[in-house]
Amino acid sequence: MNIPQQKTSLINERFYNFINEEVLPLHNLTPATFWEDLSQLVKDLAPVNRQLLVTRESMQQRIDQWHASRREVKFDANEYQGFLREIGYIVEEGDDFSITTTNVDAEISTMAGPQLVVPAKNARFALNAANARWGSLYDALYGTDIISKSNGLKPGKNHNGARGRRAISMARDFLDNTFPLANGSHHDVVSYVVYYQHLLAFFPDGSESGLTQTCQFVALTGHKSDPESILLKNHGLHVEIQFNRNGKNGAHDLANVDDILIESALSTIIDCEDSVAAVDAEDKVEVYRNWLGLMQGTLQAAFKKNGETVTRCMNKDHIYTSLEGEEYRVHGRSLLMVRNVGHLMESDLLEDHLGNFVPEGIMDAVVTSLIGAIDLTRDKGIRNSRTGSIYIVKPKMHGPEEVAFSCELFRRVEQMLGLNEHTIKIGIMDEERRTTLNLKECIRAAKDRVVFINTGFLDRTGDEIHTSMQAGAFLPKEQIKTQAWIQAYESRNVQIGLQCGLSGKAQIGKGMWAMPDEMQKMMETKIAHPKSGANTAWVPSPTAATLHALHYHQVNVFAEQQKIQQQKVEGLEDLLSIPLMDKDASLSEEQISAEIKNNVQGILGYVVRWIDAGVGCSKVPDINNIGLMEDRATLRISSQHIANWLAHDICTQTQVEAVMQQMAKVVDQQNIRTVGYQPMSPDTASSQAFKAAHDLIFKGLEQPSGYTEPLLHMHRVIAKQLVN
Repeated sequence: MNIPQQKTSLINERFYNFINEEVLPLHNLTPATFWEDLSQLVKDLAPVNRQLLVTRESMQQRIDQWHASRREVKFDANEYQGFLREIGYIVEEGDDFSITTTNVDAEISTMAGPQLVVPAKNARFALNAANARWGSLYDALYGTDIISKSNGLKPGKNHNGARGRRAISMARDFLDNTFPLANGSHHDVVSYVVYYQHLLAFFPDGSESGLTQTCQFVALTGHKSDPESILLKNHGLHVEIQFNRNGKNGAHDLANVDDILIESALSTIIDCEDSVAAVDAEDKVEVYRNWLGLMQGTLQAAFKKNGETVTRCMNKDHIYTSLEGEEYRVHGRSLLMVRNVGHLMESDLLEDHLGNFVPEGIMDAVVTSLIGAIDLTRDKGIRNSRTGSIYIVKPKMHGPEEVAFSCELFRRVEQMLGLNEHTIKIGIMDEERRTTLNLKECIRAAKDRVVFINTGFLDRTGDEIHTSMQAGAFLPKEQIKTQAWIQAYESRNVQIGLQCGLSGKAQIGKGMWAMPDEMQKMMETKIAHPKSGANTAWVPSPTAATLHALHYHQVNVFAEQQKIQQQKVEGLEDLLSIPLMDKDASLSEEQISAEIKNNVQGILGYVVRWIDAGVGCSKVPDINNIGLMEDRATLRISSQHIANWLAHDICTQTQVEAVMQQMAKVVDQQNIRTVGYQPMSPDTASSQAFKAAHDLIFKGLEQPSGYTEPLLHMHRVIAKQLVN
């Protein structure tokens, strides 16, 4: 049921009641004023939003025509770059500048550490992420493949004492490497005491030692002669050593150390976009309600664990006593950012005065800011920003003009809600080709409110394929990762961010480690992210955040940034190289088949959960049964890759459809123990999920920018209607 409002728009009843009854009473805004102002904002900005999408499509058509007309001509990089400049795809780069963003919380500006991304639609996941600011190092080591399962160290239903001792030993190694004693090892300490303002470690023979760097000890709880915990600090990150002579670990420990807590996920992106299946007003209100609970500090989630009901809520701050005897407070939760949707989709939350659904990105900006502003009025209890800011990550913007539009949208929202100018900060997802090529100008367009840029291989590659669809057949996915453009993309992002003054003011981020069960590999490879100058990087779980945090103790990111700032920013040559197969190259039938199977299995494994269960992000087994954290970005690259190969006759529709039938059986088998799972085979014709996957592949060329949302939303709505 829709409710007429101001005779100019129609508002979904569920959404209308949520705003009026649950959100506006927390503000000094009246419903009449809010809905009238929203109607005017939509009237002014929705046409601009739609025109930006027209510009996208127009540019894509011209690029398609350019490539199609030159298939028999040797590629000329200079000619190509000139063409892109001529059509405005690449804009002129202005003089150097530095961003002027102010009132940014330390987790974003002056600290370096892991970042989580979680679906806003799942309250339990959101709470887990918010509370992942602190994690047990003992648990992270014991419960993952960081410790081998061989030689009697395999974890089981009961606690494995040998494995536990190995975890404790590795944790002591971390203390020795990060907080070394002037003499001796943390392995041999029998007690820690605080003498005046110094931490002293005592050994069995009665000797003692302080820290090599005495400034690393910053606070404690309990009495100095018998502390309950001591707080250490390195590279801006805290580590808490907890003591309990009666504890599970402390009772058997030489120094009664019961656990070592690592300051882990400094920030978390609460996601309304790629990891969420929200296709209608019912879904969107659920998303917004969870964001409201997070901003109020009241969100809870109850679930069964070992046969008992457990209720999870948001952690409180950690409070210690400083060396001067004063309160030393450390935030107990991740700093929360919210990722809105992009400019593409429209929402049934509201119809404008012409009867059109309103751009969903406009609705997200208004509602998440309206809710985020509640946090700004709190002066005690569970708070998010301590500097008076609302952090919105904005995805899938194409170039400076679209970034400027987002900033204008945020400015209008600030006026509408009575917020100070630049209260709403923006995170720029560098995941579309036109943004990558114009990153400096994108940052300039948001220079007074930008707090975040990042790279994301999957979406960026999906856009690379779609933009250059008519240029030729792309390399297999694994080979694409080795090409010059991807390294140029990753390095230029950091270089330009630093050139524009982000260091000490904003985050420069790197993408997700997608394998939550492969922590040993993560520890071997993901240290490359802080070494690259990125002061944050995405991880798939709170445990991964605790482990990845160790990398930021090993690497002083801000020192690395100072080195990189001396480098010259790379040009566009490598970035504009298209990762195509050589025209005279050929793949074997086995290679083609393996690539299609890999892509199709990944598409079906993800889509079946999205369409049938409304799950936007989960650990999905790949073709080798390795669990991967997947969201729509994975789907975009896989569907566009097959669409490209179909367009250039690397494979046929008959071949792909046969593989789809085969992989549907594989995915069904992988989900055989999933409660409520609806098999796709043998009757794939009646499976809405299978139909969606089929459309994503065979209608991939015509999808705007290769995005998956239009088709996913359509099929999910049908699936919900069939159930209801």
